[in-house]
Amino acid sequence: MSTEQSQEPENNSAVTPDDEPPPVPSAPFEAHTPPTVPTSAPAPAAPVASNSNAKDKKLLAGILGILLGAYGVHKFILGYQKEGIIMAVTGVAGLLLCGIPTIVTAIIGLIEGIMYLTKSEEEFDRLYIQGKKGWF
Repeated sequence: MSTEQSQEPENNSAVTPDDEPPPVPSAPFEAHTPPTVPTSAPAPAAPVASNSNAKDKKLLAGILGILLGAYGVHKFILGYQKEGIIMAVTGVAGLLLCGIPTIVTAIIGLIEGIMYLTKSEEEFDRLYIQGKKGWF
């Protein structure tokens, strides 16, 4: 009986080559990193004076858009002469035509003034100073 007990653990612990996977050679683990895709280079930082200029234009254009938007004054501040002339002519002509065109341009100026003031300085600079987005 003692021989059977000593043989049983050996039989149970013995593993045939079919049951066990082949040994894996021990090699240092190297993490696979995907190839890096070059991204566009970040835009160079704008000089402080330019950023300050954009901030001043944002505030001035926003306030003038709210107060004098019917006459396109905020467009001239941002350098949009064509859009400013369109709004100025429409605003003045509206005074001769019962004020309806002036009301429309005043609403456009109000909306644009609020949009200018609610945008971040970076977004305002990107859209309206550098991007020259004329309307809304």
